Amino acid sequence: MAAFLLRRFFLLIPTALVLVTGVFFLIALVPGDPVLVMLGTEATEDAIQQLRHDLGLDRALFFQYTAFLSRLLHGDLGMSIYHRAPVLKLFAQRIPNTLWLTFLAVVFSLLGALPLGVLAAVKRYSIWDYSSLLVALVGVSVPVFWLGIILIYVFGLKLRWLPISGVGGSLLSWDGFKHTILPAASLGAYLLASSTRLLRSSMLDVLTEDYVRTARAKGLREWLVIWKHAFRNALNPLVTNVTLQLGVLVGGSFLTETVFAWPGVGRLLVQAIYRRDYPVIQGITLIIVLMVVVINLLADMSYVLLDPKVRYR
Repeated sequence: MAAFLLRRFFLLIPTALVLVTGVFFLIALVPGDPVLVMLGTEATEDAIQQLRHDLGLDRALFFQYTAFLSRLLHGDLGMSIYHRAPVLKLFAQRIPNTLWLTFLAVVFSLLGALPLGVLAAVKRYSIWDYSSLLVALVGVSVPVFWLGIILIYVFGLKLRWLPISGVGGSLLSWDGFKHTILPAASLGAYLLASSTRLLRSSMLDVLTEDYVRTARAKGLREWLVIWKHAFRNALNPLVTNVTLQLGVLVGGSFLTETVFAWPGVGRLLVQAIYRRDYPVIQGITLIIVLMVVVINLLADMSYVLLDPKVRYR
């Protein structure tokens, strides 16, 4: 395990470097000028050139790239062109909202996927099985932004049960929790659907194993056979799916946070793209990639806890 973790750690560096390099040069090809976005089309040529010089945008692209890498090695992600504030400060202000939203989306999806997946496998071809199939089809087919708009229309505008935008105070307060329900449900719908069908398939495979038949032959109660012997061994594919879908959740959070006006990192990044705020785009992209890689590493470690037969060499 130690050797495996060490290898994964050293692979993290070139992965991040390749991605940052790609993002840096791709952004440079995007049409638009952040100086014109900040000053407007009525600005004089002298004001435009002066601001472009102050921001370092008049230098050759290669020198801008080397300056960016130099700042990165010192832990500096740069200064936002639009906000005129450090990128790390902007990220630190928004990341609690995004993490809370993502966490609730995962919780929401698992609270639905675990019972639905197990029931669909245990009661195969029953109403539970067909219901889980319907949930999966709807969840994987409906776009995140469209589902968010439907939830806003139904539960926010028509029924007026839940707020439709913003944070609404402290995240840990009841008002803050109510503001999170609709965006978390919208964001977690795809994960709910995919996890339900994957757990059903995994449970069906495990229930045919010899040790399950042996447990039943010993006279163990059915619920004990299912939850103690079958369920735990069926979790590995689900852990893999949840881990891989975290990237999808991060991507979906950009749209979800925009639809619900949620002040998170995703909305900040979308706004930065519109404003051509290069340092914010580069810095947030780098941090998100590092977060996903670390989460994947933690998921690999969790396999050993879930299944003692798994060993890394």
